[in-house]
Amino acid sequence: MSERDFAGEAGRAGADGRVNDRHERGTARIAALDGASTARSEAYALLAEIAPDLPRYAVEFAYGDIHSRPGLDAARRELVTLGVLIALGDCAPQLAAHLHSGLNAGLQPGEVVEAVMQVLPYAGFPRVVNAMLVARRVFGERGLL
Repeated sequence: MSERDFAGEAGRAGADGRVNDRHERGTARIAALDGASTARSEAYALLAEIAPDLPRYAVEFAYGDIHSRPGLDAARRELVTLGVLIALGDCAPQLAAHLHSGLNAGLQPGEVVEAVMQVLPYAGFPRVVNAMLVARRVFGERGLL
């Protein structure tokens, strides 16, 4: 994956013309989480057409700064992210992307199911049922059913 997959030219280089370290860290982290999937880079390319700074912010801040911090492994970070996305609701594309990332990071399907169930008392049945349906679809796509 190239940096262009995630953002336009705006903001990639600093004032001195060097490529932004945050962007490099974020791009590397996304590549590690996504594996062979191109869904995230395709979504970011679509966003870059109308808001080039938005995918850059996601790459630099969410992945270059936050997801790259020490202290939690990628699988635990994905569990936290899944819980938040489920609780927010109406995030099916992002939920699917992070389910794939979590599985790529070593989560097992049973762990994912238990994490989704854990959200039930806090977010309610509609969000958990919807999340479980997204998980079922992702598991099916990966031959895990």
